[in-house]
Amino acid sequence: MPAGSDPTLPRTWRPLGVRLAATACGVLLVVVCTFAWFGFDESIRAKFTLFQKSTIFVLAAMVLSVGHALARSRVVAREDGLLVVNGYRRRHFTWPEVIAVRMPQGAPWASLDLSDGTSVAVMGIQGSDGARATAAVRELRGYLDR
Repeated sequence: MPAGSDPTLPRTWRPLGVRLAATACGVLLVVVCTFAWFGFDESIRAKFTLFQKSTIFVLAAMVLSVGHALARSRVVAREDGLLVVNGYRRRHFTWPEVIAVRMPQGAPWASLDLSDGTSVAVMGIQGSDGARATAAVRELRGYLDR
């Protein structure tokens, strides 16, 4: 795809269902833990050691970081190629490197077939989004065909 050939670029796809679920679960986790903590009597809260309190915070941070990683997944089609963000990893592919994008029936997310014979998961297009994911794959294929 030559530079300046498409006025609709950059185009970004993000998973809707995963972002909603990660946000709702993260907020719910914080709310439930906060209400549970303040629901204890002062005498019960005083029995928790620093190690026990820090363990709860570390576990909550781990759960929230996994949710954040899933929610930040995306695919960005730009003039110079595709940017794929899966969790905390970013990869950039030029247009000639990407041969095809596919998402077979029942697949959790789309995948890119690359010119070196490998494939890369594209968690920014989630199969759980249904018709939205199918439209995103179709649109991304359109960019690859240009």
